[in-house]
Amino acid sequence: MPRTSLLKCLTQVTVPHHSARCMSTYIQASINNSRSLVNASENRRPTAKALPSKAKVVICGGGAQGAAIAYKLAEAGWGSDVLLIEQSELGGGTTWHATGLMGILKPSPLETRIAVMSRDLYLQLEERGWYTGFKQCGSLYVAKKKDRMYQYKKMVSCAVQHNIECKILTPDQVKQYCGLVRTEDLLGGLWIPGDGVANPWEICLALGCEAIDKGVQVVEHCTVNAIKQEGGKVTAVETSKGMVECEYFVNSAGYWSRHVGEMSSPSVAVPIHPCEHYHLHTKPVPDLPPDTPVVRDPDGFVYFRENEGRFLAGGFEPKAKPAYTDDDNLPETRAELSEDWDHFNLLLENLLHRVPTMKNAILERLSNGAEAFSPDGQWILGQAPELENYYVAAGMRSNGIASAGGVGTVIADWIVGGRPPFDMYGLDIARCLGMHNNKRFLRDRVREVPGMTFALNYPHSEFSTGRALRTSPIFPKLQLAGAQFGQVMGYERPMFFKLKKPQSLDLGLLGLDAQEEAASSQGESLKLPIAKTETFYRPPWFQAAAEEFQASREAVSLCDYSSFAKMDLWSGGREVVDFMQKLCSNDVDIPVGHIVHTGMQNKWGGYENDCSVARLAENRYMLMSPSIQQMRSYTWLRRHLPKEVVLQDVTSLYTALCVMGPFSRALMSRLTPDSLDSRSFPFFTTRFMDIACAPDILTMNMTHTGELGYVFYIPNEFAIHVYDAIIEAGKEFGLKHCGYYAQRAVRIEKFYAFWGQDLDSYTTPMECGRAFRCKMKSDIPFIGREFLQDQLDNGVQKLFVMLLLDPVDHNTDLDPWPWGGEPIYRDDKFCGTVTTTSYGFSLGKQVCLGFVQDFSSNGEAGIISQDFVKTGNFEVDIFGVRYPAQCRLNPPVLPKKVTRPDKHSHRNSNLV
Repeated sequence: MPRTSLLKCLTQVTVPHHSARCMSTYIQASINNSRSLVNASENRRPTAKALPSKAKVVICGGGAQGAAIAYKLAEAGWGSDVLLIEQSELGGGTTWHATGLMGILKPSPLETRIAVMSRDLYLQLEERGWYTGFKQCGSLYVAKKKDRMYQYKKMVSCAVQHNIECKILTPDQVKQYCGLVRTEDLLGGLWIPGDGVANPWEICLALGCEAIDKGVQVVEHCTVNAIKQEGGKVTAVETSKGMVECEYFVNSAGYWSRHVGEMSSPSVAVPIHPCEHYHLHTKPVPDLPPDTPVVRDPDGFVYFRENEGRFLAGGFEPKAKPAYTDDDNLPETRAELSEDWDHFNLLLENLLHRVPTMKNAILERLSNGAEAFSPDGQWILGQAPELENYYVAAGMRSNGIASAGGVGTVIADWIVGGRPPFDMYGLDIARCLGMHNNKRFLRDRVREVPGMTFALNYPHSEFSTGRALRTSPIFPKLQLAGAQFGQVMGYERPMFFKLKKPQSLDLGLLGLDAQEEAASSQGESLKLPIAKTETFYRPPWFQAAAEEFQASREAVSLCDYSSFAKMDLWSGGREVVDFMQKLCSNDVDIPVGHIVHTGMQNKWGGYENDCSVARLAENRYMLMSPSIQQMRSYTWLRRHLPKEVVLQDVTSLYTALCVMGPFSRALMSRLTPDSLDSRSFPFFTTRFMDIACAPDILTMNMTHTGELGYVFYIPNEFAIHVYDAIIEAGKEFGLKHCGYYAQRAVRIEKFYAFWGQDLDSYTTPMECGRAFRCKMKSDIPFIGREFLQDQLDNGVQKLFVMLLLDPVDHNTDLDPWPWGGEPIYRDDKFCGTVTTTSYGFSLGKQVCLGFVQDFSSNGEAGIISQDFVKTGNFEVDIFGVRYPAQCRLNPPVLPKKVTRPDKHSHRNSNLV
């Protein structure tokens, strides 16, 4: 429908320009039908007139999030030591542009936990007599795509982990819950009765009042000019009203957070960029039910709610429009942007299609405000890597009030207790590198980020912008070999290699079907071929991964490990040894030339790092960690580093190549004259070797998947030569390139846990079967030893397990796959969650890894023993269907040959 016709559907009226303060009243703050509740907007507390000279914590940003942080710190007893600074007035930031949606159940379990904490905090405010505007009208999600219904089914199955009530609806039931919705083209929906709407402004002011009552000082009309540091720790904040000495600083400045991050030296990278975000407001609509649920139509990119008899609608368009592309244009205070009806046209068209009665509404206005988004679409929370005691809460991607209370709780716990209430890696600022804060990168990437809010949550999703930024020297050669790339920490790494034709005939796979052939050719017209899954069923790269897996297990394969984080540490004497012994839970005082796997635990025993450590000299070590740990592991090491030890991140200096499989030694013998027998070059040792014509290549006799093989750490100038030599020598042995999907399958079949997927800062070695990697029998002290000893003495509350699905019950070709996050049941009771999964090509069945717990009747986890695993009947819930699973505490003995799938099994043809 043309834009002019669409606009005629909404009768327009001329309205005066609204200031930011007037804008805050569009969610009717004064409407309070409960005489027992008090409006904070009518009962404000006096704010401080003068700036104090000292405070323990300074919070920059007086929106609902900043107010929640201040309140939770005050609740912890820090009230009189907290200063909240706001450049305008409390609640004058993005709060005015909020819709007040309180959606609790989200596709991300981490965000759901935080949203639950927000809801609980606002309920506490009402119990204390404050009006929050919370109305439990429910959320109604609708779907017109089959995969959207599968996503809803997974949300329902995962809701048990959070005790959230919800259910799947038919199209007729959708109509019953909201008669306004057009349902002819729908397949169904999702109903969450506990969701609702709230008043962000009143909540922000109520949190501010409570914080002030508990001793927090709030200074309005005060801007931050600089954050001072000494010895890498925050010491003071310079403001427009003077200097404040402090121990902690919290950057909660909305879309100004990136700008505030640049006010310190060194600057703190807060990679966010604002985008235009639209809300449509109508005049009162006759007979619009006040209990109308919040309706979300992700397939149409739109949502709407009832707001005091009006429609309040918006959406997340697939291609967003960056705002304030020049930092110099950032306004000093929140300002409304000019509306762009052409840009809003897609959302308007879909709104009028989904809610036909909206065509008869009278338009009040289309508001356009900036909202900040991070380059991966996830929130940015936690302690900044650059400065100790500098905390960030930014990039909330318009989640606003649904997340503010929980974020306040998380940041306050982090400051007071030294860590968040649960592992936060997926949202932790330490997942970002400096490249993510590049202005041009952010401007380009942010165009596709807002659309992620309503995008289908397919596994292994990839961005199309900001690609090919970090590549190894062999990147062009990998492209020519058919690599389909995924991005990790900005690094391009092959996920699988495009097939020219079926090769592994003894796998019993009958050739490529149309879906796989199209997928294996994806990206040919693009500059960068990007690996995409875009299904919940058997993935299009299944055949390619099968052949790569088979080569790794039965012959020889080549994998690019260049993205792995690599750290070099040395000292003049034994200082580096003593330092590493303190940080590592395993004994790293090993002979020169040896390698050991170890964790680096926090004082609660959780994994801050999981790495391989090679001793290169008496006073030198090299650490290899998962790619996603590059910033996190470097920061952990640096914060404990004595002045006598030198730490260098050498990730970008080396190209790392892994040759693995039973023929790897034979291939290696074609590359080097050095002896390779087990006595000359035993497993888990390293040495400098000549590889082809390249001298002194650091070579390790190990892999990260448990297969036989070698890893070469090649100075970049020799990378192409060594790669070419491996390829040439490998022709004799049928060498195949191997991507990370196949590598993942190899390590999961061997029950290898991986940091960031299985292990995190709340997981200990005793819980995941790695007690043997801890030097508990020695008297060497290390961080976390006391906690681990307590677990040895008293037991653990969770266990890492392997679950094997019965291929008779779960058909890999016809049934949707597990992709991680699935609930685990024991004897019909929820007991845990799947962390990572893969099809086990050696076993011919799906393999899930995860943690199980023994929950008592009140939901609290108790001490768990191995008998819990050995005696129960286990199931894994995959998109609402429970499949029986064999639960194990150790891996099965793998056959030497890859299991042949049933030749007569039917291929998945998008069956539902």
